[in-house]
Amino acid sequence: MTRASLDKQPHEVASMFDDVAANYDLTNDVLSLGQDRRWRKEVAKAVDARPAQRILDLAAGTATSSQPFARAGAYVVPCDFSLGMLQVGKKRHPWMPFTAGDGMRLPFRDDVFDAVTISFGLRNIQDTEAALRELYRVTKPGGRVVICEFSHPTWAPFRTVYEEYLMRALPSVARAVSSNPDAYVYLAESIQSWPDQPTLAGMLGKAGWSKVAWRNLTGGIVALHRGFKA
Repeated sequence: MTRASLDKQPHEVASMFDDVAANYDLTNDVLSLGQDRRWRKEVAKAVDARPAQRILDLAAGTATSSQPFARAGAYVVPCDFSLGMLQVGKKRHPWMPFTAGDGMRLPFRDDVFDAVTISFGLRNIQDTEAALRELYRVTKPGGRVVICEFSHPTWAPFRTVYEEYLMRALPSVARAVSSNPDAYVYLAESIQSWPDQPTLAGMLGKAGWSKVAWRNLTGGIVALHRGFKA
């Protein structure tokens, strides 16, 4: 079993997700108290996939996040650098075009996708700014990015309780349901060290995205960022 370090070496992160692939979706459901389902519905609304559109779902894992786009009639490419995740996903959804790829060097041409999205994966990529530039590169002019990521609760008392849960309760719960509970210690630490909402918005703007905005979900535990390619 492995756990990645906070310098996010790609081979460490990929190996860690390989270890947790089999029970990943169940574990997320338990650890988020079912909130992950609501968050994914909000992502689907923000992406607003339409028939015949091309959608890139980066860090898609087993492609649970890709299903709403496929049901809307879009052509969805689930992309991830964990081969273990892709293998589990391919067994569940054999018709989908799973693609192995590094978020810092995406294996796609320029200006390919109508929308690009990444849920709970951006903070696991070693160079966030490089990933945002790559997402921009592969998006068509007029296309959009939607990022769903853990963030910082806006109400101080709630933030204190939340951080206590992250560092104490989350690893304990993970031990009961995950094949690699140490991975969730890394995930808790990576959430704590992640930039706040305005900082991530600034990084999107620096990468070229325009009309950048965000809104908080569940009091800021999660933030949904959006931007457009001019």
